[in-house]
Amino acid sequence: MTFRKTLTVASAQYPIGEPKSLFEWQDKVAEWVADGANSGAELLLFPEYAAMEQAAIHGIEVASDLRRSLAAVAEMAGERVAFHAALAKEHGVHILVGSGPVIGSDERYLNAAQLVTPDGNIGEQTKLMMTPFERDWGISSGGPARVFETSLGRVGIVICYDSEFPLIARSMAAAGAELLLVPSCTEFVSGYHRVRTGALARALENQIACVTSPTIGDAPWSPAVDRNNGAAGIFVPSEHGVSDSGALAEGGLNSPGWVSATIDFEGLRRLRSAGEMRNFTDWALQPGAEDNGSSAEVISLI
Repeated sequence: MTFRKTLTVASAQYPIGEPKSLFEWQDKVAEWVADGANSGAELLLFPEYAAMEQAAIHGIEVASDLRRSLAAVAEMAGERVAFHAALAKEHGVHILVGSGPVIGSDERYLNAAQLVTPDGNIGEQTKLMMTPFERDWGISSGGPARVFETSLGRVGIVICYDSEFPLIARSMAAAGAELLLVPSCTEFVSGYHRVRTGALARALENQIACVTSPTIGDAPWSPAVDRNNGAAGIFVPSEHGVSDSGALAEGGLNSPGWVSATIDFEGLRRLRSAGEMRNFTDWALQPGAEDNGSSAEVISLI
């Protein structure tokens, strides 16, 4: 297992656009990745359902129809991930690809995010907890919960609503994850605050870092991502000498750009035995803890 002392991450406040062609979309993403890499970050995070802007490539008849847009974006999943993998290699960074629909083995739609490494390795996490609107769309719950062994350390991915459920994150922390990536897509500011609160809570409970990345802006042409509100954040336990508020960095609401910070993993590890509180260690002392002690599956991307 890799133990990093520090890691600089950059999280996108990503505006949903309306690309007219695949090349226009590729140019946009390539520019974003270059800007994120130039910040000095080793890991770049894009949001949940960022992939849905690709529906616009197919014209308004497809983009404005929910079923057809889901099918079109799902069909492009392999090409989309390969494009990000090439950018990861070019810039020497890890990238969490903006999530989108994929077709599962039983022909159901799943919401999946892929973590790509500079060496070309790819790990995929599907969303576990479906929101009411995703159920209406016909998106199904995926799984299992996974933790990815990388040269940056062990990384878990909790997609939006998943961050609001403590046992998912706990299973990843129990499997050694020291960083949770939280891509999100929330229509209202209230949804943004739910995800932010979840990320802060998961960081506190497990004494790890959580990074959120939202879609932002309006896309009236899309029934899937028509309205988006949020801000990116890099969160750790609120602890004296670490962060009084629990926020290492946060962006302005609905302002496009990257939010970056350097995470002190060594300092976070010390909290578990020498912090003001010992939440990770003391988890087992709470009533009922014996019923929720499972660990996520570990997948190597090295």
